[in-house]
Amino acid sequence: MKTIKYLASSLILLAVQHAVYAQKVDVPKAFAQAASQTTLMLQEIEKAKDLSKPELVSPRTLDNGNLKLVATRDWTSGFFPGVLWYLDEYYQTEQWKSAARKFTTFMEKEKTNGTTHDMGFKVFCSVGNAFRLTNDAHDKEVIIQSAKTLATRFNPKTGVILSWDHSRDKWVNPVIIDNMMNLELLFEATKLTGDSSFYKIAVSHANTTMKNHFRPDYSSYHVVDYDPQTGAILKKTTHQGYSNSSAWARGQAWGLYGYTMCYRYTKNPAYLKQAENIAKFIFDNPHMPKDLVPYWDFDAPQIPNEPRDASAAAVIASGLYELSKYSKQGKDYYQKANRILNSLSTQYLAPAGTAKGFILLHSTGSKPSNSEVDVPLSYGDYYYLEALLRYKNYKTKTY
Repeated sequence: MKTIKYLASSLILLAVQHAVYAQKVDVPKAFAQAASQTTLMLQEIEKAKDLSKPELVSPRTLDNGNLKLVATRDWTSGFFPGVLWYLDEYYQTEQWKSAARKFTTFMEKEKTNGTTHDMGFKVFCSVGNAFRLTNDAHDKEVIIQSAKTLATRFNPKTGVILSWDHSRDKWVNPVIIDNMMNLELLFEATKLTGDSSFYKIAVSHANTTMKNHFRPDYSSYHVVDYDPQTGAILKKTTHQGYSNSSAWARGQAWGLYGYTMCYRYTKNPAYLKQAENIAKFIFDNPHMPKDLVPYWDFDAPQIPNEPRDASAAAVIASGLYELSKYSKQGKDYYQKANRILNSLSTQYLAPAGTAKGFILLHSTGSKPSNSEVDVPLSYGDYYYLEALLRYKNYKTKTY
């Protein structure tokens, strides 16, 4: 009888140890794969260059197996320079620093492009990381000018930053949940200049979005349309989600990450609670797969036969590592982030020498438009490497 009890307890102990081990992430192996793939990507970029279109400089995705390059005005253009900076942060070699600086320099002209809300994605993921790692005074000036440009899209009557200038046949003054990610640029500009106007715009946008973008279960609408003259809400819809009432996976990820970041800068407990509530929606959702890499929309009709979105998973994991440092539920968030990162680094990687050098496979851009479905995406790679670094530096890093 004692022998049976001993065996049973030993098996339980082994199971627990296995579960703990399974959540560990092999960071050196993951970065070695990322470095190898990105070395290939640099070669593929040279091959894909079109002399008649010199403005195409940054990789976005694969289009029918071919590397798709975009101009700096594209919202995804800053992610590849960010990938290079993250590789430089990990390896600290001239090889990666030189490549990162080259592709970051392309982005500088976007500092005066006032036609888009994606200034944070474009400039802060590139120039922002450059400044963080090198403390270059020129990068600082680019960041400040970019924040000034982004601030021109703020409307005091709506209390939010206008997202898109296009599709005026669909929306009058659209604001998308993605826009939460661009607030970091504004918060940082106040830190760099002492000018509180950037901070106040970011807080207004975060507060108004928290009020209007979220349902009672803390899932998020993708697009909220405002009357620019009165601030009244005209409609709540989607663009990349399954339906107006569905929970588009990457939108939930943007919200989780965005409000966690807002708490970092403001210490407003309402933002922390919002991030926790969004996390609860994500992980309590019955359609969340066991590997914690979500389907492209939590309400997609053909689950489990729907595409996944590894980019959403990467954003969630990165956000969770930060959230876990602020929340009383931190241990649970940390373990969930580890599970996601373990899934991505073992089941969603591009095999060596494939995918033109992208790191992750199985992301989804816009399923309703049949655009970028089950493909690599540059922002998936960016947030994956950010999550890896946050995991690596977890005990010492403060955000």
